[in-house]
Amino acid sequence: MGKVTIQDIADALGVSRNTVSRAINQSGGIAEATRARILQKAVEMGYKQFSYVSLLSDAAGQSQEPALPSATGTIAMLTTTLFSQHHHFGIPMLDKFSMELSQLGYTMESYIIDSTLLLQRRLPEDFHSEKVDAIICVEMLDRSYGELICSLGLPVLMVDSPVYLDGYPLAADHLYMENTNAVTQIIRDGLNKGMKRFGFIGNHLHCQSFYERYTAFRMALIQAGLPVEEKFCIRHNNLEDQVAALNSLTDFPDLFICANDFVAVGAMELLRKRGISVPQNVCFSGFDDAPESRLLTPALTTVHIHSQSMAVIAVQLLLSRIKEPSMNYRTLHTESTVIYRSSTNPSRIQEAMV
Repeated sequence: MGKVTIQDIADALGVSRNTVSRAINQSGGIAEATRARILQKAVEMGYKQFSYVSLLSDAAGQSQEPALPSATGTIAMLTTTLFSQHHHFGIPMLDKFSMELSQLGYTMESYIIDSTLLLQRRLPEDFHSEKVDAIICVEMLDRSYGELICSLGLPVLMVDSPVYLDGYPLAADHLYMENTNAVTQIIRDGLNKGMKRFGFIGNHLHCQSFYERYTAFRMALIQAGLPVEEKFCIRHNNLEDQVAALNSLTDFPDLFICANDFVAVGAMELLRKRGISVPQNVCFSGFDDAPESRLLTPALTTVHIHSQSMAVIAVQLLLSRIKEPSMNYRTLHTESTVIYRSSTNPSRIQEAMV
């Protein structure tokens, strides 16, 4: 059997994943008999946290009580996104993040910041800063609300963030997926296959990641000595304006680079209704490697985000900030990988399937 997970233990015992997590993290709220049964199963299955206990027990010929991490603290996760769709990179990242924290004795509590809280710049009623050791914000893209969070005097990690056009980021550590190299590579490979005209679709001011992708798009063209054709740069915030701009085009670039996969999906569908074929008339690439990107016809060229790596680094950033709160703020980018599929036309760019 490979690496044992909390879900494996839950499946073996017929209980929920949350029950297993609470037992391992000593969170309370479950019967002592249930907790003991879960811990025993974790030892038997060689769960990472207790694998050494199993080995010692085998050697000694007797069972031993697993050594649990002492309860260390609580990390609050704040987001304006519900993560109800399984395509979102935040779901696997937060699952891994929570699991890594649990190995260290931390628990994660989640808070959804709705539009009312944003407008009133008010924290959730059940959020108590004095009971929290640090905060991780996932796609918290409202600048003023981010300032409120950073004013609490707690370690804060922003996973993606508002755009910082003024050069003054929030007083927090920042974690992003790598945006610049991926977009640059797509344009470079397109140039090598004979493409000469490029466009961009997506609101570049939506978040820092979108801004970095758009900036990389323009810089790559400038470095290649190519003009940036502004009519192909569709950056409207309003969806209706994006649709109107696309519908107004009478000719098209060789390749549209989109801010994410769902911008690409929407644009491709709109053009399909106009009789514009992908990739015969125009090629498309997205970003995020959402499951839907593989199910399209044609399948969408995209950029894969390594969510598991982001989670591990997020834990390291937060815990080191808890330990050394006065250190300089850090901004990190984790590796991303371009995945070529049919939407960039295999006859012009060699297709590399997943």
